[in-house]
Amino acid sequence: MAEVLLAGLALMLVLEGVLPFVAPKLWREAFKALVEMKDGQIRFAGLVSIATGMVLLAFAL
Repeated sequence: MAEVLLAGLALMLVLEGVLPFVAPKLWREAFKALVEMKDGQIRFAGLVSIATGMVLLAFAL
């Protein structure tokens, strides 16, 4: 179980590092837009991310 968790964490870090590596200007602009969002909008984006991840996880298992 720990190996799967570690592999998932490693994959998340790889995927999150792709955009800043490939297109740092786009990543910076996206981050600026995120900072300007209201708390509710950020929470909604987080909720959508969590829900999407759980659905994908359910299909993977």
